[in-house]
Amino acid sequence: MSSMSSMSSTALAGLLPGLEIIRKDFPILERRLSGDLPLVYLDSANTSQKPQCVIDSMVDHLERHNANVARAMHQLGAESSGAFEDARDKVAAFLNAPSRDEVIFTKNATEALNLVANTMAWAGPLEVKAGDRVVITEMEHHSNIVPWQLLTERKGAELRWFGLTDDGQLDLSDIDELITPRTKVVALTWVSNMLGTINPIAEIARRAHEVGAVVVVDASQAAPQLPIDVQAVDADFLAFTGHKVTGPTGIGVLWGKGELLGQLPPFMGGGEMIETVTMERSTYAGIPHRFEAGTPPIVEAVGLGFAVDYLTEIGLDNIHRHEQAITGYLLDGLATVPGVSVMGPLDPTMRGGAVSFEIAGVHPHDVAQTLDARGIAVRAGHHCAKPAHKRFGVQSSTRASSYLYTTPAEIDALIEGINYTKNYFKVV
Repeated sequence: MSSMSSMSSTALAGLLPGLEIIRKDFPILERRLSGDLPLVYLDSANTSQKPQCVIDSMVDHLERHNANVARAMHQLGAESSGAFEDARDKVAAFLNAPSRDEVIFTKNATEALNLVANTMAWAGPLEVKAGDRVVITEMEHHSNIVPWQLLTERKGAELRWFGLTDDGQLDLSDIDELITPRTKVVALTWVSNMLGTINPIAEIARRAHEVGAVVVVDASQAAPQLPIDVQAVDADFLAFTGHKVTGPTGIGVLWGKGELLGQLPPFMGGGEMIETVTMERSTYAGIPHRFEAGTPPIVEAVGLGFAVDYLTEIGLDNIHRHEQAITGYLLDGLATVPGVSVMGPLDPTMRGGAVSFEIAGVHPHDVAQTLDARGIAVRAGHHCAKPAHKRFGVQSSTRASSYLYTTPAEIDALIEGINYTKNYFKVV
């Protein structure tokens, strides 16, 4: 396998120390695929792999502590409830949240964002009304576009958005025209899942708060690789998903400022979210339980707690440096291949680890399948970001995404695979 190390040795200085030891924490990375090929996993923006400690924590809970939470008055119930609430404490610390009660468990980030958008349709201090404005961006994942489209359509409000520059940054030139006293909500991604762009959340939040707008942040791609301090960025609501931070699927998080969560009505009705129920009316529990109707994802929350502990132990600053180093190495490698064009910033310090690219003359699905035949897992498609693709005049792209366990040798394998793909399809 050829190496590009000589051309990127300076950038690679940021790699995590003990990378090979870290990789041993992830048993799937030792997997051999068809043809006895080693797995080269470059699809972490889609879902991250799981360390053994997360897997073991979930198995242990199911084997030894399994019971429903906040309902069963026996020893197993107490143990399960304690583990579930311990996970809430861990997530609160991970986000530097002022209070554990501001952490709400959902099934994913999509549900978290829909919770905010739907409850803002109902009567209350945060209600979006006819004539109000909601501002999003052109780089959003569909889960941070469609809920706001539904809300504004139902309420007769206006939906506007920030456009994109040619290098994949938010175009903030018209911020004063978009964020005005009419603006009720500004919802945006922290890190784009397609372009990799890291957005200036604190700056935009400050401008939105000047006009009294509420700021909703999709941190699904930020939480795996950036230190998150909800107090420092001063967002009002923030969502992320467990399966991208080395945790399990089926668990997401909505964090919100306590005073704002207290002004939202319940999202779903059912068990545990009530204070009392009569046939005539119901009263509701305080936060966070008001928003956690029914049996929650208990073992998934336990796994998420161990996942954020794992990332915290390694250090999000260290992970961020590693992502910058390996992404820079990837960008350098792609630049050596004629006919490859990258969408998004070319400066690794301005982006996360997801890199979307095109190979002239080869469909992204063909690229992904050809790479898969060599044991290299990438994603091909619109990545649930069709408006961003349309902005750059393409229907789909190939995306390679690294994480804390990605090595330079895996990037070498990808570049070699891309060159093979070009030759296979006889692209000059």
